[in-house]
Amino acid sequence: MQNKFFKQFAITTILAGMACAAQAHKPWMLPSSTLIETDREAWVTIDGAVSEGLFDLDHLPLRMDGLTVTDPDGQTAPAPAATMSKFRSSVDLKLPKNGTYRITLAGASVMGSYQLNGETKRFRASAQTADKEIPAGVTDVRRTTTVQRQDTFVTANKASTGALKPLGTGLELVPVTHPNELHTGEKATFRFQLDGKPLANFPFSLIPGGVKYRGTLNEVRLTTDAKGEATFTLPAPNMYWLSAAYPANAPRGPGEQGPADTKRYSYSATLEILPE
Repeated sequence: MQNKFFKQFAITTILAGMACAAQAHKPWMLPSSTLIETDREAWVTIDGAVSEGLFDLDHLPLRMDGLTVTDPDGQTAPAPAATMSKFRSSVDLKLPKNGTYRITLAGASVMGSYQLNGETKRFRASAQTADKEIPAGVTDVRRTTTVQRQDTFVTANKASTGALKPLGTGLELVPVTHPNELHTGEKATFRFQLDGKPLANFPFSLIPGGVKYRGTLNEVRLTTDAKGEATFTLPAPNMYWLSAAYPANAPRGPGEQGPADTKRYSYSATLEILPE
């Protein structure tokens, strides 16, 4: 049971910083294909890693315990266990239905501090076990809860929208334009919402893979309008890492000035932009 906790905590700790586009290491999931056309049994392999070079295997594997798959009918189920190697983890997913699947890794972690006998103590825990980390009789309790979500999308034969329905909780991307029908030079519209409400004037960014071949990020920075939507012309074909955080300038630790109990959210997604 203890090992299961530490595995889940590792997931949430790794995901906690993923919304900062300029950070040294980024966690990502990468499907072997986003569009699968076949008259046979459809499968996709999802690789996960944390790396300095986007989509490069140069640091450590991403733990994918708790990975879920939402099928074209909107039904969500746990993914099979991933295998882990030195630099990446991988899971093979069978796609028995035609349509679009959403693959999601999500979690929540808590960082906190308190005063005990005049000394500052710090703790880290899952959202479910945080209260157990705070002894009775302490003062000046401060905690920051970070809620994370990471998505990628795969379509078997025919695009559908059943897996794309928003949950109405946390920070979410609502792809008004289908995430597997993105073509360079065309217009796309994305909506962001928090707990079901549109996020106006909300910044997010897209970074293409292959940074090591360019020497520059080529980050595309965007901001939503009053309806929480951003409509933009899709850039050059590539695999892209979308990232966002709310609030955009969140404090980095529970000991910093601010409310005693704070919550922040991060979101990322791997998307493919196809040629015209």
